[in-house]
Amino acid sequence: MILHKIRFLALALGALFAAMVQSAPAQADEADIAAAARGVVRVVIIGRDGGKIFPIGHGTGFVVANERIVTNAHVINQALEDDRLAIGIVPPEGGDAVYARPISVSPRNDLAILKTTKNMNLPVLTIAGNPASGQSSVTAIGYPMNVDRAQGLDQNDLFRAIPPVMSTGFLSGRRPSREMDTLLHTAPIARGNSGGPLVDNCGRVIGVNSFGAESEGTEAEFFFAVSTRELLPFLRANDIQPQLNALPCRSLAELDAEDEARRQQMLAAERRLAEEAQANRSRQMDELRRDLTYRTIDARANQMALALLLFVIALAAGGAAYLMHLRGDMRLRAVAGSVAIVALVGAAIAWFTRPAFADIENEVQAALNADLPSDENGNQPTGVILDEATYSCVLDQQRSRVTSAPMQDLEISWSAQGCINGRTQYGLNAGDWTRVLVPETEAAVSVNRFDPESREYVVERYLLDRNAMSDARERREQYEAPQCGAGEQAARQLGIDQGSVMSALPDRPNERLVYTCMLSKNGTD
Repeated sequence: MILHKIRFLALALGALFAAMVQSAPAQADEADIAAAARGVVRVVIIGRDGGKIFPIGHGTGFVVANERIVTNAHVINQALEDDRLAIGIVPPEGGDAVYARPISVSPRNDLAILKTTKNMNLPVLTIAGNPASGQSSVTAIGYPMNVDRAQGLDQNDLFRAIPPVMSTGFLSGRRPSREMDTLLHTAPIARGNSGGPLVDNCGRVIGVNSFGAESEGTEAEFFFAVSTRELLPFLRANDIQPQLNALPCRSLAELDAEDEARRQQMLAAERRLAEEAQANRSRQMDELRRDLTYRTIDARANQMALALLLFVIALAAGGAAYLMHLRGDMRLRAVAGSVAIVALVGAAIAWFTRPAFADIENEVQAALNADLPSDENGNQPTGVILDEATYSCVLDQQRSRVTSAPMQDLEISWSAQGCINGRTQYGLNAGDWTRVLVPETEAAVSVNRFDPESREYVVERYLLDRNAMSDARERREQYEAPQCGAGEQAARQLGIDQGSVMSALPDRPNERLVYTCMLSKNGTD
């Protein structure tokens, strides 16, 4: 690593450092930094003596694409000047070292791209599309020589897989240096760190560590990283499309707190709506009750008047029948008697069928319920679940934590049996549809969930180290995932089987991608 003597006034440095400490932001997420470190390699310059090889020097590099490593130009300068020297790449975890050759070198901004002789299956580091600014926390990842010496490592150890060193500090802003754009920071680096990434709290690359200011006595230590303003054009000029992420770096704790606050707001809104609905219902019931009471009173009065009229007619007809009996006119007696009986029966019917006040409440409830939709069981529906549908899903950036470069939009086809896109069966457990994906080549386990009622698709990704990933693969091999259409029992068994993998995962994922889904234009209504 190139060291440049830069003198600063001690008082000014002390004031600046104190200001940085006072305004220090939250610490980096250790899991994200550890995940990024698994894509950081040792770059060794190798000499040969007969059939033996030995290290001449080393630096650091990181994976930006398949078989592509970024490092500093000055790290490989000796190999560029002497074709007898070779470049070796040593992975951070178990695995064999491989050779590499330079495919592009830019001395102006101290950057170089190496191509490895074979794919090392290391994770590609994500580059921040909007680098952290101000005095945010940063982490330098690399292989400082002074740590190697302190551990008593010999030359042969440089060819052995060893995790890189991670040191934290604070970003002190952009600092144009010579002809390139650099970032000034306080994350300690030393010889051997050159070419390693400077990452933000989400493990995303914001710079390439290159050189530092030599500390003398009371002077504070500052270090320089080539910024992404230099790195990104350099990669694209060499046909490398980097894995970019321009979303804010947010913690899961922050998102969980926001989700809880959002849930409480929704509950409060539901309570307010319920209270308003209840108030409206009470008003409607009062109005109906009043109207029904008036109508009942009128109906009762009309029927009672009718009953009284018919009773009077019955009395009159009965009297007439009695007179006709005294006169001996049997025909008129029969007619008058019939009229009396009919009128008396009609009066009784009118009296006993008059509306009762006790029926008003039943009529009020029936009138209100007639206006409310319900399912076949009389329950009020809370959502519509389609047997089959195609959804267009959009990433909800406000509810997601993203450290890589995910797809912003997805389209999924869903069936009521838990099949997505006609080929991936999800497991059913406690009412949730879930599928755990354990790939063979990627060091990450994904837990995907879909809720057909809320139409929400969630992907949680766990970035694991070599041992944890091997354990997850072994657990995954213990069960067979059913094909789509295997039936509910098979889906429930998959939900149980997947618990073995999920139980071995960390408490929190590295990423949580929340997608809001709507029926696609080509979907099924």
